Amino acid sequence: MVPKKVLVIYYSQTGQLGEIIDNFTQPLTAAGIPVEKVCIKPADDYVFPWTGERFYNVMPDSVLGVPTKLAPFTLKETRYDLIILGYQSWFLSPSIPANSLLQHPSFQAVLKDTPVITITGARNMWLNAFLGIKKLLRNNEANHVGNIALVDRHWNPVSYFTIFHWMLGGKKTKLMGIFPLPGVSEADIVHTKVFGETVLLHLNSGQWNGMQEILTEQKAVAYNYSLMVLEAKAGSQYIAWANWVNKSKNRAAVLQVFKYYLHIALFVGAPVLLIVDAICIKPFSSRRIKEKEKYYLSLN
Repeated sequence: MVPKKVLVIYYSQTGQLGEIIDNFTQPLTAAGIPVEKVCIKPADDYVFPWTGERFYNVMPDSVLGVPTKLAPFTLKETRYDLIILGYQSWFLSPSIPANSLLQHPSFQAVLKDTPVITITGARNMWLNAFLGIKKLLRNNEANHVGNIALVDRHWNPVSYFTIFHWMLGGKKTKLMGIFPLPGVSEADIVHTKVFGETVLLHLNSGQWNGMQEILTEQKAVAYNYSLMVLEAKAGSQYIAWANWVNKSKNRAAVLQVFKYYLHIALFVGAPVLLIVDAICIKPFSSRRIKEKEKYYLSLN
């Protein structure tokens, strides 16, 4: 029997996504399937930890899907039986490295008609970025067969503070010694082995139909209605901000205003929006909510 060819390709600053992928692919490697892992890097990489200025400066290109030049990378094969694509959400959009990879000729050449599983580790809002990734995969005629989205399960304002503690400090430690650890929990990372076992069965059979339904039952994706409401509202606003920054003659000043807008939106605007939705919209929109959930979670 000809061995299956599996490519895992991703970008990771903190190492969290690499750890997720190692656990996820463990059942495949244990079964003797060669797993080729490629960690891409931008030619001018994003230094970790971030500074506040660098972090906000990537917002426009992230939101508008502007690619950057990647450092050279090599793929061992011209065709694969499965590609596992790891990506991040930056400002509710595919990260610049992920967006750049999906527009890179070397990677595009192996995507057509190839089964692809997407996997991300996010703070909590990943739906809009997933829509962007789906569109890019469709443009490359890939066969999107599965999606896994791990999140920080803590309350939205809490995870906001802890993720900035990690991003700007560079260490995954407890803020002030009392906040929870930032990022995806260790238990959830280890649990991805269960998803890998499901993928292994379908990889061996070559039949991908129904796999996503099984992964969803196994909690491979975490859908949160309240966060969906916030993402749906914020997505269009981010586009407006990105265009304003790019057109402005004083980019730094507009980005500074955007930073304060984010704080106000999270701690003032978001609670008001959710209260209005809970009173005026959600009780009368069960059908629309189900359609929205299907739209955000479907692969095609």
